[in-house]
Amino acid sequence: MVDLERTFTFRNSKQTYSGIPIIVANMDTVGTFEMAVVMSQHSMFTAIHKHYTLDDWKLFATNHPECLQHVAVSSGSGKNDLEKMSSILEAVPQIKFICLDVANGYSEHFVEFVKLVRAKFPEHTIMAGNVVTGEMVEELILSGADIIKVGVGPGSVCTTRTKTGVGYPQLSAVIECADSAHGLKGHIISHVTRPCGGGTSQPTPGAHSLRVPGTQAFSRQDSPLTTIMWDFRAPHKTPSQSQPTHEQDGGCTCPGDVAKAFGAGADFVMLGGMFSGHTECAGEVIERNGQKLKLFYGMSSETAMKKHAGGVAEYRASEGKTVEVPYKGDVENTILDILGGLRSTCTYVGAAKLKELSRRATFIRVTQQHNTVFS
Repeated sequence: MVDLERTFTFRNSKQTYSGIPIIVANMDTVGTFEMAVVMSQHSMFTAIHKHYTLDDWKLFATNHPECLQHVAVSSGSGKNDLEKMSSILEAVPQIKFICLDVANGYSEHFVEFVKLVRAKFPEHTIMAGNVVTGEMVEELILSGADIIKVGVGPGSVCTTRTKTGVGYPQLSAVIECADSAHGLKGHIISHVTRPCGGGTSQPTPGAHSLRVPGTQAFSRQDSPLTTIMWDFRAPHKTPSQSQPTHEQDGGCTCPGDVAKAFGAGADFVMLGGMFSGHTECAGEVIERNGQKLKLFYGMSSETAMKKHAGGVAEYRASEGKTVEVPYKGDVENTILDILGGLRSTCTYVGAAKLKELSRRATFIRVTQQHNTVFS
């Protein structure tokens, strides 16, 4: 059987971690203690959302000490965030991971905050982001972070690209940022939060598929960041003639997208939408027209800001949406589906273990990723 577990030693904390490097995002609908209990049974990771109280953490630590090696405490970059995080880490010293999460990692304040947290917690492993360029990955690693969260705008419940015009194609971001991080012995997380089976948005110039070894392909330099592989079986089609797919360029929609993130060089993949709608998620099951649903929303959405900050501040706009997703039952089946798909990916490309996947993967630019006859 393909070995999906990875062992990492982190650059700044010097700590070592072993597990399957898939992380539940620190959104308050999915980054729950209930989710962490199930994930830890599969040696998978959960970034717990930052809105649990100190007493909640103490109770969780008492009832589920076996989970603590597979969770991170999350924090923003404010003074109150730091005080709350510090109290949790003091009360529950078994926690060794910190997730510093801001929508925009491109600020001097955030860099200084990372330095402050590193000085205060020298032996904790720090995840920090989000950013999408190699230069900022290097800056954060040199400032004390161990794992950089990569992704701006690709998520299903993120509206940053339409509200602000800011974003970066996720595959290109992962390739570039992984290269920069690994040069400094750091690591990255591909952070995407799109639900499986979600709707489409503006078409991208082309989707990407992994190439099975032994098949023929030719390449062209599409940008300074990555070589895109074109299907050799249709040599008469030039890039400008190819029809666009209706896939977004970012978030993971299915197990195959998780595999592509690892193939592009991500050390970890963080998922929100694919883990939404389950029993272990926060919120009640809603019944409408005979269908069971659960609420899922971005953490910069109006829903989240009303819940946690009293509303959207006048100086800014909401950058997230609120959706109702089908109720999926226990998350166990989704976990097995993702892991099963990832193992099959490795066997197709000749990787005996997940660690080898990025060295076995070649990306081909295609006009359609799957047969849609019976969709």
